[in-house]
Amino acid sequence: MYVRGSTKSWVVQVSEQVEWIPRTKLGKLVKDGKVASIKDILEFNMPIREYQIVDALLPNLESRIIFSGVVQRQTDAGEVNSFKIVTAVGNRAGFVGIGAGKARQLNEAREKSMVDAKTNLTYLRRGCGSWECRCGTQHSVPYKMRGKSGSVSVNILPAPRGTGIVASEIVREVLGLAGVSDAWVSTEGETRNMVNVAYATVAALRRGLKFKSPADWGR
Repeated sequence: MYVRGSTKSWVVQVSEQVEWIPRTKLGKLVKDGKVASIKDILEFNMPIREYQIVDALLPNLESRIIFSGVVQRQTDAGEVNSFKIVTAVGNRAGFVGIGAGKARQLNEAREKSMVDAKTNLTYLRRGCGSWECRCGTQHSVPYKMRGKSGSVSVNILPAPRGTGIVASEIVREVLGLAGVSDAWVSTEGETRNMVNVAYATVAALRRGLKFKSPADWGR
């Protein structure tokens, strides 16, 4: 059972971390400087198991907590309450991720959600797909994108420059972190579930990478 908390977003303040000692092959390559682009990692579908990889390659990530609530679990000793945090991260230049964390302590749940968001980072192909604009800049999405999470479906359509993001607050937060400034968005399903709305938005952006545009044909 969920007890809904505040829906207001705020910036997550991350504490200083100790020196990173890589434990995966990819982490060692990143620390040695042999891999210098997070985009290459995502294009080759290499799993990111250490959030420090993202910290090293994308040090300017911004974070927003988009949901904060309390989860109750029934045990033999009675009800146990835990905090659940859902966090979105992005650099406002094409990279965005979302993750969830649950713990008995609020700070621990916040850190877990940050780690989960960074290890589930995705790259957004931006562009100007609106027939009313065609300015050629990367202010919107190049074509319609659709994502689904639970009962919620999110459709993202290109919009001309200056339109802004015509969507709910949660969708605006996620698209803003991804670097989209203009888009028309329609949603279907149980949109009161903010978590599913956020996950469906990221799923739509991730699915956009499966389509090949004319710019990809010459690769």
